[in-house]
Amino acid sequence: VHPVIREDKSIPVLIGSTLPFFDGITLHIEKEKYVYNGVCYAASDMFNLSLFEKLAYKFLNAPYLWGGRSPFGIDCSGFTQIVYKIVGLPLKRDAYQQFEQGKLIGFVEISKLGDLAFFSNDEGKIIHVGIVLSPTSIIHASGRVRIDKLDAHGIYNQELKKYSHKLRAIKRII
Repeated sequence: VHPVIREDKSIPVLIGSTLPFFDGITLHIEKEKYVYNGVCYAASDMFNLSLFEKLAYKFLNAPYLWGGRSPFGIDCSGFTQIVYKIVGLPLKRDAYQQFEQGKLIGFVEISKLGDLAFFSNDEGKIIHVGIVLSPTSIIHASGRVRIDKLDAHGIYNQELKKYSHKLRAIKRII
């Protein structure tokens, strides 16, 4: 969180926020001019997998909040959407909508950093999404943003010693 400042007025800006009419130093909110001196990534910056991974890790342990999209509370699809947004790759909002994007990957063993893994309920409906870190690990929002084991069956929660989500498909967005 970094503030935008105008005289005695300060507004917090969260990671993933869009800064309207930002020129690198100042931005405009309504008719007021503010100064911002925090870190900023332009959507036009070249995509970098290392940066992508670092951004995903910034959300580690953020609490789960249905509909949330910030480190103060985030849901699974909000997490994937905001990480991709920061590096300039737009995703739709909900997991089932994100499932419509990207190219299908046949096996978890060939998945790579940045792929999206989708999980379904018993009726086959997409209900969860996370970011693949490697063919055996995933970062996702479930209770909190966490890293768990990933395999052909789904997400294995080591704390609970059981599978928490059933793998449906992996898609390559990058």
